[in-house]
Amino acid sequence: MSLYIEGLGNHSDKYVQQWSGWVFAITFLMAFIVSPIWGRFGDRHGRKKILVIAAFGMAISVLLMGFVTSVLQLFILRLFMGIFTGFISMSQALISTQTPKHLAGRVLGTLQTGNVTGSLLGPMFGGLLADSVGFSTTFHLTSITLLLAACFVLFGVKEVRIEKTEQTKERYSSLEVLKHIFLNPMLLMIMIVSLFVQVANFSIQPILALYVSLLHGPANLAFFSGLAFSAAGLGNLLMARNWGKIADRVGYEKILVILLFLSAIVYLPGAFVTNIWELVIVRFLLGMAIGGIIPLRTAFIRQVTPLAIQGEVLGYNTSVRFLGNIIGPTIGGWVAGLYSISTVFYLTSALLFCSGIALMLTVIRQSRGTHNSAHSKA
Repeated sequence: MSLYIEGLGNHSDKYVQQWSGWVFAITFLMAFIVSPIWGRFGDRHGRKKILVIAAFGMAISVLLMGFVTSVLQLFILRLFMGIFTGFISMSQALISTQTPKHLAGRVLGTLQTGNVTGSLLGPMFGGLLADSVGFSTTFHLTSITLLLAACFVLFGVKEVRIEKTEQTKERYSSLEVLKHIFLNPMLLMIMIVSLFVQVANFSIQPILALYVSLLHGPANLAFFSGLAFSAAGLGNLLMARNWGKIADRVGYEKILVILLFLSAIVYLPGAFVTNIWELVIVRFLLGMAIGGIIPLRTAFIRQVTPLAIQGEVLGYNTSVRFLGNIIGPTIGGWVAGLYSISTVFYLTSALLFCSGIALMLTVIRQSRGTHNSAHSKA
């Protein structure tokens, strides 16, 4: 995104860094607003419909991005795209509701593998296409893949409505959904952690290409930027399903705590790298750790939430995640412009470490409460 903005005019580095953050964040601001609405609609009328609408909406938005002539036009289209963003989160809701609870981690880890495969191949192909045919054509070709995704869901996915067979209550008010979230300390903390993880994950995203430029120079910049993005995807691809299998046996909360601390440890060296290959290694290790968090938090929500409101609860979780996607790029661009890109790595690592401590304390408190309750009954 930062490279595309650079090509839309003669702008300073500070201008590009700031607008990269804003253009990146506006999509997630809109998604933050509409995600619970889409989630509630999916609970009532079916999640497949939302997937099709989201894919077609994003396809149109991305197609038009290839024709923009100013940063403001790009900003407006990213805003419009945000209304339809949420394909991955809604697919998680669809699959989680059709999966036995004791297999949720493994199955959602497999879904994450598919998601990450796209994240792995996308930046690499995008970098190659951008270097060879330009950014505009890259946007046009990307819109075709989104259109194909919509067609695959429309004609290839069958949603089985099973709410009536698993529970007696079929309708919950929005107030009841919010009470379910706020009266469950662990669920609430998982959502807060989701916010911090997204802030951490996206703080470096819009300025990563600029960091690659500092480390490697301008030669084949789009390709090497894509390589740095994809390294995290490769690590995620190798471990997401395995983390899910382990968590199904050990417990989602415990593995989430471990992954938060691991992510904090492997994020920090990014501030000290001296060449592109060291950055690629750091990104790969980060992907192995932080990638497992996404399916596990969804699996946990599946475990503790009634089926009839899982889409809406996941919608709120998605809103919290998108809020992190808004805050992350904004803070990352602001900190990088004010201090340095390395400072972003320091800040992000500390945030992940604090998230790990907060979740660990919540797990300990819940464990003690359960133990005391069992002791009182005895």
